[in-house]
Parts: sequence; structure tokens; C-alpha cells
Amino acid sequence: MNVNINRRSLLAGVGALTVSVVMPGDKARAAVFGADKRPPLKPENLASYVSINADGSAVCYWGKMDMGQGTDLGCAQMVAEELDLPIERVAILAGDSGTSVNQGGASGSTGIQAGGKALQSAAAEARYQLVQMASKHLNIPADQLRTENGTVISKTDASKKVTYGELIGGRWFDTQLEWNKQIGNGLFVKGAGVIKPVAEHKVIGTSPLRRDIPLKVTGTGTFAVDVKIPGMLHARVIRPPVAGAEPVSIDESSVKGIKGVQIVREKAFLAVVAPKEWDAVKAARDLKVTWSEAKPNFPGNEKIFEHIRKAPVVAKGEDPAEGDSEAAFKNAAKIIESTYEWPFQSHASMGPACATIELKDGEATLWTGSQKPHYTGEAVANMMGLPADKVRAIWAPGPGCYGRNDAGDAAADAALVAKLTGKSVRLMYSRSDATAWDPKGPASIHVARAALDKDGNIIAYDFHSKGFSRLDVNSNESQIHDNLAGQMIGVPLKPTNIFNTPEESYSFAARRKTWETVAPLLDRASPLRSSHLRDPLGPQIAFASESFIDELAFATNQDPVAFRLKHIKDERDQAVVKAAAEKAGWQPRTSARKQVTGDIARGQGIAYSQRTGTRVAVVAEVEVNLKTGKVWGRKFTVAHDCGMIINPKQLTLTVEGNVTQGLSRALHEEVKFDDKSVTSVDWLTYPILDMTEAPETIDVVLINRPNIAPSGAGEPSMRPFVAAVANAIYDATGARMRQAPFTPERVKGGLA
Repeated sequence: MNVNINRRSLLAGVGALTVSVVMPGDKARAAVFGADKRPPLKPENLASYVSINADGSAVCYWGKMDMGQGTDLGCAQMVAEELDLPIERVAILAGDSGTSVNQGGASGSTGIQAGGKALQSAAAEARYQLVQMASKHLNIPADQLRTENGTVISKTDASKKVTYGELIGGRWFDTQLEWNKQIGNGLFVKGAGVIKPVAEHKVIGTSPLRRDIPLKVTGTGTFAVDVKIPGMLHARVIRPPVAGAEPVSIDESSVKGIKGVQIVREKAFLAVVAPKEWDAVKAARDLKVTWSEAKPNFPGNEKIFEHIRKAPVVAKGEDPAEGDSEAAFKNAAKIIESTYEWPFQSHASMGPACATIELKDGEATLWTGSQKPHYTGEAVANMMGLPADKVRAIWAPGPGCYGRNDAGDAAADAALVAKLTGKSVRLMYSRSDATAWDPKGPASIHVARAALDKDGNIIAYDFHSKGFSRLDVNSNESQIHDNLAGQMIGVPLKPTNIFNTPEESYSFAARRKTWETVAPLLDRASPLRSSHLRDPLGPQIAFASESFIDELAFATNQDPVAFRLKHIKDERDQAVVKAAAEKAGWQPRTSARKQVTGDIARGQGIAYSQRTGTRVAVVAEVEVNLKTGKVWGRKFTVAHDCGMIINPKQLTLTVEGNVTQGLSRALHEEVKFDDKSVTSVDWLTYPILDMTEAPETIDVVLINRPNIAPSGAGEPSMRPFVAAVANAIYDATGARMRQAPFTPERVKGGLA
């Protein structure tokens, strides 16, 4: 496979780009040459987002990428709508710093709401410019022209027309857009072109077939692990057996018999390279290393919550207070308080990360499965000491990450190895590397309190979180200090201390929401360093807050659904709660129903939350084996409101993916570690949901609001999910689960 494509031949050349598929590789990068040079890749240039091929089809350059949810198809629909093109004539080239501006990568559920919006605005401007060109070409006023199927046509004489290809095919737009700033991991762009009114939509709201599925099913696409460069070296990084340890001495004779092996070291960073991959694997296994003494401040996962409670606070924050909580608690007739605990969780991606770097003519090209390839390319440039414009980063599909997994670290490691050897490098992690050493979702504790008056009314609500920062290392991976390789060569750290608060619209007379963070357990190169995991901090905060709302409902002798509707002030929030409850056949109750047949108890629970404009309510129906403690999530009903729906089928599948991953996080996922390092290193020591535990039914209720701009859908349904499961377990058994995950041992403990 030829992957030796440089920036000059692609961009300084003379044409638009035709992309027949959304997978990377030479087949997806065939140039159609024209007569002009592409304007510089800048946010204000229309050519940075869209071009028209000679046949009139369109190519869009998306500075994000798709994590398997088909978001790129949704973007193509938004572009097709504005350009009046069939969806099959719009291609998306994603996640390539050589062809697109940086739109923040796949992050924050912003693929459609920010990245898609930018492409939509650019397409509207392209349509406007095409009509202006056609006006001159046909000598007809622009307001007397319409667009249809890639053609500009006279409104009064259909014989007078000109195609997009005839107007600009194979050449670049030279129009500039307004560019104000970065908004929510996307670029705000606006031109003279006006986005179509909803009443004229023909493509948005439909569900065309995805283009990547056949390539993935047949294995014919180019994945991150498939990229190969002539003459490249295969690399493996060697991690210490005790977190924080550094190599003191290396016995090179231990790998002397392995052909072509080189040992690569800089300070605490240690790797091996070889011309053949298996030789690198053997060398990493056989190399004898003497490590320094290290005693990380790891209390073991059994004592992590005790550690968090006692640890000094390094940062704190709070939302604007409502009312006088202090006075309300002081004068309360009754105070209800509960504490909830959440463990470290790993991405545990389907496969370990792989990164390939080609060195050629003083430039570097990176192929990475990172969800933020533009930023990852910056990290490679920083690590190698190259100017940013001398590194091109190309996204290639890899295992999903939904936040920051090991992909960025693999790229930084590969960059350091390439720098030290001067060779092109392909670096791949082992399963143990990926699961044990990826950035983790942070552990935390949450304390919720409510003050009641003598009549049982809630007069104050207080919610406080304390835990590890959600950004011990930044999720965009661009800085050396945020990657393992940088930390191992001694780059000064710059951690960010930040946490979140519940995102909902409950109204109480007084309310206070606060947070505190504690220092990481190890200051550098830690297998427990924290960063973003799907819906960063959302599941743990909502687990606590929505479990507590459930407790308050029962404590005040009210039905959980009715209690929520009584206190939720946002009408859209109320609508998702009502929709989920109605679809699930919710039966009002004021106490746990404990519906038991033999050893099986059945229950139903509800939870709701907001996330950056999207509203979700989940009703969980579970079965609990009273003898074994095993929980089965039998049925889930999800009501979802993310404003305008671009592709109903893909949205439904995205919600179903959240349900599956959410159930895994609720029932199984917990990083285990001792006083030396992480012991969760594979599927046995870090189990996830398996096929036998999949839900029997997932009902998704989509609430379409076509007059409200689309908001995120990749993560919001993850947020209230775990709380809904916990509340269903309570309805089934009367046992309130306040520590996740809900393993059989914990459930049996709760029942006892």
C-alpha cells in the first residue's frame, strides 16, 4: 500500500480532492487536478471546508473524525442539504491536518453541533457563491435562480441551467468567511449564504446507509494497525513493574540473539526496536532491566475512597448559590444525607493503540487512531522538535476511545523513538500496556444532603464532590507534558485541577453545588493519571445526584417520576421524563416494590440529566438474582432530545451504544491496583459486559425539535444511565447501591 503522500503533492498541487469512502488510505485520496492552487488552510477560507469536483460532486474537509457512530454521515447530510446534492455525491474527508483545519477532534459530543454546523455554514456559502457564478454565466439575476441536484436552474425557464462542475469543478473557492472564534470544539464560520429553513429539508431527518460498514465488516478498510512504511522499524515500550520506577541498568546481552534489535533509551523512557514486529515483541519480553526503588502513594483500590476523604484539597469550585442553604439546614426539621462512591475506570478499548510515523525530507507524517489527530500531530512536532507545519497527522480508524485513551501516548512514544533512531517507526502497545497504562476516568466521592421542613418539603439541597481531577493530563494530547513519553524524559508537568457539578434543572428554595479535587497519587508517568472518559465525570455525578433524588422522593412518600416533574423547571427536561416514563409503562410507587419470583427480583428505576443542551431520561428495568447478587439489565427506555435530528437511525444506534457501555460501567468496570501499580491488565482482571448480559430490549424515544439547533448525542445518554440502574435495583430489592460498580459481591452485601 502506498502511503507516501506529502503535503506539497496534495495541497500545493492543483485540485480538489475526490473521496469515495470515509476510510483513509491511497484509494480514498485520489487527486483530481485543476488549474488553481488551494488557498491556505485557515478557518476563514471557504476552501478549507468544501470543494467541487469536475463531475459536480462535493468533498468536505472535516477537522474532526468519527468514533463509529456515523457522525461523518450526519455531516454529509447537512452539506448535501445545503448544496442540493444527493447524499451519495457528498464525501467527507475527516481528521487529516493536511486537508482540514483543526476543529477540536471528536470531543464533547460536538461532531454535529459544532463540526457539522461549520460544514453546513460553509456549504450554504458555497451554494450562494455558485448561484452568483451562475448569475453571471447565464446572465440571469441571482434571485431568479434555484439549485437542484448539483445544478443552478432558472426559476422561469428550466432549459437555462449550469452544473456545479461547469462553474467551478476541479478548482477552489476563493471566498472568505467570517470566523469569530472557537466554539465548543468547533469553528464558528459564517458567510453570506443563508442556511435553509427547516421546511425545505429533504436530506436532514432521513437515514441513508453508512459507507464505512462494508469496509469494517469485510476488513478491507485501512485501519491504524494496517499502515506500513518501507524500511520502518517496529517498536515496543517497556513499562516499569512498579509505577514511578526508572531503569538503572540494562543487560543488553539478554536480547543479543534477536536479529536487528536496538535498545532506545532517554532518561526513564525505555523501548526496543527491530525490523520485524515479532522480534520487537520478543525483545521487550526478554530484555533484563534493573529498576530503581519506587514507592508510589497507591493505597490500593480497597482504600481509595478513604484516601480521597483524607487527602488535602488542591482546588475547589462551586456554582452560583441559590437561596440561603446554611440557614435552611440550621433550621431544618429533618436532614437527609447520603454518600456515593465511584472508582477509577479504564477505556479498555477493543484493541491497543498503534501509531506509525514516517520520516521523509525533514518532515513527519503520523497515522493515528486518536480522536484528536490535529492535536496529536502537534504533540509529535513538539516531541521531535519540528515546526508544526512539518508534521501532518492523519486519522486512521482504530479501537474506539470516547475521550482520551492510549492513542495519544502511543503517538508521543513513536515520535520519541523516531527522533532517537532517525527512522520511520510503527509502535504498538500490548493489551497490558493499553489497559493498565491508559489515562483513567477519575475516582471520586459525592455527598448529597437535603433539608426538610416539618411538612416534609425540601427547603435546601446541597451536593458536594471530591475526587481526582478530570484533567490530570489534558485530553487534547498536544503538549509533551501531557503524554507518558514527555513525563518520562522529565518535562515539567502542568496538571489542570477541575471537576464538575450536576447538570439538570431542579428547583429548590435553596441550593448549593460544590467540588474539590485532590492531588494525583503519583505526580508523573502514572498508570492512574486521569483524563476524559466518555462523558467526563457525568456518570459518577449523575449516579450520585439522581440516586439521591430517588431517595428524597421515597423519603417524602412521593413517586420518583412525580417528584422529578414537581421540581424540574425546564419544559424540555420535563418532556423527556414524561416520554420515558410513558413508553416504559411506569407504575407510580412510593416505596420499593420488591417484585420477587423465586430467586429473581424485578425492578424499575428512572433518572434524567442534561448535557450541553441535550436532555435525556432513562428508565431501567433489571432482574436481580437474590442468591448470586448478579444483575441483568433486561430492558431500557431512553427518551432523547438533542434538538434537530439529522439522522434518526444513527442517533438511535448511538443511544444503544451508550446503553451497552453504560451497563458495562454500571455492573463491571473498576480499575484494580495495589501499592505498586495497576493490576487490571486484561479482560479477566478488568471485565466488561459480555454478549450474554446484553439487554433484551432497548426502546429509544427520539424527541425531534427541528427549530432548535442540534446538540450533542455521543455522550448524553451515558450520563443518567448508571443512576437509573441503581434506582431499579432499589425498586427490586430495597437495597440502595451507593458504590459502583454493582458487582454481585456488592449487591449481596447490600441485600445482607
